Amino acid sequence: MNTHRVCTISAWRALALALAALAVAGCAGIASKAGARLSASLSAGILDQDDIATAREGIPAWLLLVDGLIHDDPRNVDLLLAGSRLYGAYAGGLVDDAQRARRLSARSFDYARRASCVRRAALCEQLTAPFEAFAAQVAQLQRGDVAVAQALAAAWAGRIQANSDDWQAIADIPRVQALLERVVALDPDFGQGEPWMYLGVLATLRPASLGGQPEQGKADFDKALALSHGHNQMVRVLYAEKYARLVFDQALHDRLLREALAADPHVPGLTLVNVLAQARARKLLDGSKDYF
Repeated sequence: MNTHRVCTISAWRALALALAALAVAGCAGIASKAGARLSASLSAGILDQDDIATAREGIPAWLLLVDGLIHDDPRNVDLLLAGSRLYGAYAGGLVDDAQRARRLSARSFDYARRASCVRRAALCEQLTAPFEAFAAQVAQLQRGDVAVAQALAAAWAGRIQANSDDWQAIADIPRVQALLERVVALDPDFGQGEPWMYLGVLATLRPASLGGQPEQGKADFDKALALSHGHNQMVRVLYAEKYARLVFDQALHDRLLREALAADPHVPGLTLVNVLAQARARKLLDGSKDYF
């Protein structure tokens, strides 16, 4: 038998036995913490992967594992947030089939929604309520709710992206924006600028003549770039794609993409994002002359 396969089976059996022993011993709290640590470790390992093909082929197995952990501990916020982030990253960056992307992004959103229901039941009850009622609950969020609010906004944005031909989904954009604005109001430095990056995208969805806010978007992207210390290359790529193309600034567009390509993608927690960003940057740069 293949030695690598034997080792892999042994590792899975050891993991299964360890978790089973915890459960049999009645240590529910310890098992819950162990599951959360495991999911955090898996997430970190995936996000530090620098080979897109390996990530694309390997992540589904980890998604199923996280699903199982959540099944056994359905109110564990840490597990739900890890599951939401993994499903969102996979759907948004590694799936080409539109129908699969919709299903996976829906799972990402569902896990984030469930985390919000555990953390903030009042907000959960207003997710589909009229906007004024929803916004009133968002305004009640406190600093301790920031991680859940950001995860919910990111997963919601991913679901909208996957259903960009559905006007009902697009109508939820103001809800995403409300969550993000509350996140940066409570903790402006959260997530190395990730909320500002999302706000930059939302502000540049339309030109100024149609109600967009491209200059506000530019400021948001600059803020995200500063808070990430230039390490998150997706910020540069989205800055180029969403703002520079919107205002027809080829010099800025090409400079941002060249900077993204020249950067070392290996940054803890951002490696896979950066590798995906660099792949996108090459395509955008190749099409620069045709676009402008």
